[in-house]
Amino acid sequence: MIQRLLAVGLLAGLLAGLAVAALQHVATTPLILAAEVYETAAEQAHGGAQAQEHAAQEHASHENAWEPAPGLERTAATSVATSVTAIGYAFVLLALMLLSGETIEPKRAALWGACAFASTGLATSLGLAPELPGAAAGDLAARQLWWIGTAAATGAGLFALLRVERPLAGAFGVALLIAPHLIGAPEPAAPASTVPAELAARFTAAALAVHALTWILVGAAVGFVWRYFATKPSLETTA
Repeated sequence: MIQRLLAVGLLAGLLAGLAVAALQHVATTPLILAAEVYETAAEQAHGGAQAQEHAAQEHASHENAWEPAPGLERTAATSVATSVTAIGYAFVLLALMLLSGETIEPKRAALWGACAFASTGLATSLGLAPELPGAAAGDLAARQLWWIGTAAATGAGLFALLRVERPLAGAFGVALLIAPHLIGAPEPAAPASTVPAELAARFTAAALAVHALTWILVGAAVGFVWRYFATKPSLETTA
């Protein structure tokens, strides 16, 4: 079983990740590059000794850090990161479906992927929208804590609504869905941004669409690959 889980997670995640990486190249990467131009222009506009000192400090702190060069190297690095993320999604989805006793097949797994997007993308974006370089943002630790809490509460709420057949489960699920938004996401101390509103809105829409497609593709791939390996008894007998 362990060998089968590893094979399904790796293969399904890789297949979905490569497809999403190609989509990112045309959907979100151009918007990120455009935002970086605005961010650089804003930094140059604030030139002077303070900006030069800050740039020197940044250079000193990152002189030993590797960064992909623009062009093919950056595209390759982004594609690798996307594929690794998709593989992680596949393992998470497999673990949750097995723990809940769910049948792993393409349609069911894709629905689980859609619910995962609702938890980690749709619900969290109501308070913390996907951000471009130069966008205003609140405290990092506070944002991470709110994001994790919102994703977990939404996932648990959806599970209570859709999978638990008890009288109070529905009310408990709705409460979990609403609670993070009553608390509210951390707000930036200064709502100043170098990114034009139109560009930020386009990126938010594109990033959410890519995020949704990632989870759904991962789910469908998990279902198909799991079913494929179900016909391979050698994996079961050697695990």
